Amino acid sequence: MVGVRLAVVLVNLESDGSWLPETLEEALRDHQIRRPHVTGSASEQIRAWAKRMRPVFEASSRAERCRTVNALLADGAGSVYLTTHDDLRPHLHFAPDGRDVQSRVKAVTAGGLAIFTMEAEGERLGVCALSSCRTAFADTSRNGRRAYCCARCANTDAVRRHRRRPQ
Repeated sequence: MVGVRLAVVLVNLESDGSWLPETLEEALRDHQIRRPHVTGSASEQIRAWAKRMRPVFEASSRAERCRTVNALLADGAGSVYLTTHDDLRPHLHFAPDGRDVQSRVKAVTAGGLAIFTMEAEGERLGVCALSSCRTAFADTSRNGRRAYCCARCANTDAVRRHRRRPQ
C-alpha cells in the first residue's frame, strides 16, 4: 500500500499547488522512502512523474487504467525482487536501494499502482466526483463504491443537488 498511497499524495501535491521541495521530502519520509533528500532536478522529475500518474486515477475503464499503469511500469520499474531489510517482513522492491531518489519513487509508485490495480480488479482508484475538487484517492472502503475524496465533498455535493431540486 505504500506505493499507491505515495502515488495519491504526489498526484495531489502536484495538482493542488503545494509542491515544494520541503513538502516533497516530508511526503517521501512519511511513505518510508529512505534517503529522501531531493535536489531541484529530482523534484522536477518527480513532479513530471506525478503528472504522468494522474491519468491512472482518471481512467474511465479497467483497460485504460491497465494501459496507463503498464506504461508507468515500463518507464519506472526495474527488476522486481523480494527483500527483508531492516527486520521487515518480506516485501517487494521495484528498484535497487542504490538508485537515485527519483528512480526509487518512480519504481515504488508504479509497482504500488500495479499491485493495487490488480488486487482491486481494475477499480477503486479515482478522483473526487465534486467538480470543483478533483482530488485523487485510493478507495479502501469495504464496499468499494467511493466517489468523493472525503465526507466534506460528498456533503457539499449533496447540498448542491438538494438546492437545485424544484420546490
